[in-house]
Amino acid sequence: MQNMDADIKIESGVVVTCNAVGDILDKGCVVIKQGRIADIGTMEAMNSWTAKETIDATGCVVMPGLVNAHTHLPMSLFRGLADDIHLMTWLNDYIFPAEAIHITPETVRIGALLSCAELLLSGTTTCCDGYFYEDSVAEAIFETGIRAIAGQGVIDYPAPGVSDPSKNIAAAISFVEKWAGRNSLITPSIFCHSPYTCSRETLIRSRNEAAYRGVLFQIHVAETKSEYDQIVKENGVSPVAYLDIINVLRPGTLLVHAVWMDEEDRKRIADRGVSVVHNPESNMKLASGIAPIPELIEQGVTVGLGTDGSASNNNLDLFEEMDVAAKLHKVSRMDPTILDAETVLNMATAHGADAIGLGKVVGSLEEGKQADLIVIDMQKPHLVPMYHPISHIVYAAKGSDVRDVMVNGKVLVKDGRLLTIDLEKLFERVAEVGRLIKK
Repeated sequence: MQNMDADIKIESGVVVTCNAVGDILDKGCVVIKQGRIADIGTMEAMNSWTAKETIDATGCVVMPGLVNAHTHLPMSLFRGLADDIHLMTWLNDYIFPAEAIHITPETVRIGALLSCAELLLSGTTTCCDGYFYEDSVAEAIFETGIRAIAGQGVIDYPAPGVSDPSKNIAAAISFVEKWAGRNSLITPSIFCHSPYTCSRETLIRSRNEAAYRGVLFQIHVAETKSEYDQIVKENGVSPVAYLDIINVLRPGTLLVHAVWMDEEDRKRIADRGVSVVHNPESNMKLASGIAPIPELIEQGVTVGLGTDGSASNNNLDLFEEMDVAAKLHKVSRMDPTILDAETVLNMATAHGADAIGLGKVVGSLEEGKQADLIVIDMQKPHLVPMYHPISHIVYAAKGSDVRDVMVNGKVLVKDGRLLTIDLEKLFERVAEVGRLIKK
């Protein structure tokens, strides 16, 4: 058989594909050419391929890079600023005032760089962000090489970069137009903060603009009981029903949190083809509640997994988020079979990619998809022996076990070291900002 040339071969590892049938290859091989997966199979089946570089994954698991379907990258600057308080107190008394004083294009860039570094080093290759000064976020994303949905925030209050709320949608449109098609790794989006911070007109106009431009529309919804009660009082219906009435619920909408819902709300989401992001650690820390994720999945809703921002988590380790998600629902239902490991892994990979509109590009290891993948070193005391790789990924592995990370066929983390930015210099700048925030 004639040899075929490739750029990289990753061989001899346990390959967890996260494809539709859940293929796992013992001593598998992934072949990468021009940023894409050119072939995948057993070592024997890949003998015809030669590569410029070979990565030995012996003793490792090779799997798709994780997809963090909801976060706020610059908020790493507020990690630990305010803990153990109610959401509205957290927002109104701490986060919003801190943002008003300390959020600038440069601090946003620094915070986003820090978060991107944390994500890559812990095995996340794609994230879905929503914040303000999103231009600066996008620049940081570009600098680190991670793949991302970047959403410009819309809120009916003076916000960082948009002091006049009447210009909030125009700012989002300008951002989308600037970044659409500009970089293959960055996909622009519009992010409305929530139904209680955005008027009906703002929600309708923002959703229509997102649809017109073919970009993802993100929104926090039904996160807390107080939000639920407020929307019911003002509109006579639940937050989900309210969004449905004003035609926000349609394909291309991403609902973040979706905690306070009844059966009719879940049916609306399923019927409208809307996706949901589950953020269990943030919801637990802020005592927001437990989202009805098993029911949503049973009804056919695409559900991804997110960390939320590290100000309310307080880290971006999606391995930890998988572990918590699986266990939270088991204990809340008193049923150990609920939300099994494979389901949760899919939420953090293939289904997460589907939820944010990138399912045809990333989320699984399949021929033709972008080569976004990670290598996990399983030769650790807490990871041996390994009977079932998916069990280990969800219940035992940590972000610190990730050895190598690749995005778009480019190695960004090698042997646990980030290659794209100088972390020592970044830490110095973060410390400077932190001292100002602390004053």
